Parts: sequence; C-alpha cells; structure tokens
Amino acid sequence: MPAIVSAESLAKTYYTSKKIPGMWGAAKALVSREKVAIEAVKGVSFSIAEGELVGFLGPNGAGKTTTLKMLTGILVPTGGEASVLGYRPWERNPAMQRQISLVMGNKQQLWWDLPAWDSFQVLKEIYDVPQADFKLRVDHLIDALQLSEKLHTQVRRLSLGERMKCELVAALLHSPKVVFLDEPTIGLDVISQKRIREFLREHNRDHKTTVLLTSHYMQDVAELCERVIVIDHGTMIYDGALTELTRKYRPVKKLVLVFSSPVSADFSEFGEVLEQAESGITIEVARERTTEIAAKILTEYPVEDIAIEEPEAEEVIRALFERKPESSPV
Repeated sequence: MPAIVSAESLAKTYYTSKKIPGMWGAAKALVSREKVAIEAVKGVSFSIAEGELVGFLGPNGAGKTTTLKMLTGILVPTGGEASVLGYRPWERNPAMQRQISLVMGNKQQLWWDLPAWDSFQVLKEIYDVPQADFKLRVDHLIDALQLSEKLHTQVRRLSLGERMKCELVAALLHSPKVVFLDEPTIGLDVISQKRIREFLREHNRDHKTTVLLTSHYMQDVAELCERVIVIDHGTMIYDGALTELTRKYRPVKKLVLVFSSPVSADFSEFGEVLEQAESGITIEVARERTTEIAAKILTEYPVEDIAIEEPEAEEVIRALFERKPESSPV
C-alpha cells in the first residue's frame, strides 16, 4: 500500500546564542555571539499508509512536535525529505493544505471571543466547503461529540473538554485525508478523554482518515493505535506494533487472584508480588510462564476468580526509555 505520509532522514537543527555569565559576558555578546546547534530531530525515517492510526511517542523534548510541524509545513527541515499526499509540506501547496489538518492540545484555532459556530462558518469559507457538505459534516460531528448545546456559547466560556471537542470539529469540517493530533486530550478529565478517543476511533474507521497521534496519556495510545513510532532526543528508536513493543520491553503479565477463603502464603516463588491480602493477590509473572503458574495456583489455592492482564502501555514506554544503550532496537 502506498505511503500517504513519509519521512526520509528528516532533520531539524536550531541555532541559539551561547550566553556567558557576568557583565563581561554581556559586553562580549554585543560584539560577537557564539552559536550553539541544537538538533531537535536527527534523521527520522518512516512511512504511514492510508487509514493508519499511528501513535508518535517520546518524552518531552524528544522532537515529536517539531516533526509534526515539518510534516504540516509550519517548519522547514534542515535535512532530509518528507512527503504528505505526494507534496513536500514546506512548499505549502494549497492542494495539500486543503487535505490535511493539525490539532494541538496547547494551541487553538477557534476565535476566543466568538461562539464556535461563527468560527465554523469562517472555516467553511476558508476551505470553500459547499453548503450541503458543510451542513452534513457539521451535523454529524456535533452529534458525535455531543456539542449541540454549546455551539452558540463564546469559546472562552467553554470548559477545556468542550473547547477541544470544538477544535476537532473545526479540524474535520473540510474532511481532511490526513490529521495530525498533538496532545489532543491534554488536561482533560477522564470522561472527556474517553469520549474523544471513541470519536477518533469511529472517525478513523468510517472515513479511513490517516492519523498521526502524539500523546502523553498512554491510554490514548493503547485504545487507538496498533502501531507506534517512538523517538527520543530526536532519534527514532522503535517503529512497529504496540503488542511487540510490550513483549520486548515488558515480557510479563499480571495475575489478579481473588480467594474464596483467607490465604496466608509466600507467592514470591512465582514472581513479583505487587499486592497481597488474605482475600487476594496481584502478582507479576514471566510472560512465557503465565499459563503454568496460573494452573499451579488454581490447583493449590482456593481461587474464586482470576484475571490475566497485560502491562500498562505507560509501563512499557517507561521500560523502553530506561533501557541500556546496548539494547537499543535500532
């Protein structure tokens, strides 16, 4: 399947002046300044096919937002190439711009003092969306995100969750083929996060929209993305299935057991005991021994209920970043 979004050795270097402390340093800076190069992105390469919903992960300062800004044409790279829908993003071809959208959780495109509905009307004209298409899309999006009662309220009077839902409507009004989401659920409550995740999953499934998602909420990634790209300090360190990443960096499972009668025993022979009481226990065991250990405990103890859980995505990512240098996957 041909790539809709691709990057080949994409790089971005910023240059800043080195500050020398003291009065002498300030005086010297008036005459000449020493430039320092900061490599925000270092030769990142990947490709994304039509309809994929890919998680783009990394710690703060890893280069995620910088990469998204290059792929949307906001920034010009200092090295490498990129293609979005067959266009070089930084050439800012209007034909490409009409087919992509960028949502940033810490920035907004809606007018602060106007109702969201007014912003939608302006965006309709900017993107030249036919009235019939506009009505169909906006009705669907408003219904899906449960925004009908908030359309005519000033944006500044909306809650953070309501504003983010309106931002998603604004980003999808022109039916983009590619959507870049940079922390779309940042700062939202659990219910708002869940609703936005459900909406994104349904939209991706129904419209085959290609989505590249960055998020620090690993639940977003776990529920939405089968594939993840991980970068750290501007360098890509993983590109593949989230399940494979789990197997490689957290090769364990959790056994959650509830006993029908009080049990006082040492379970450390089976693995790491995370929680223990007479009524139940949570134990972390080696993935390849899960079946064997579960069977042994079921045979020897009065187990009323048992659950086998995968490690949290957040634990997997943390384990990846805590890896030793020699264990790097690339």
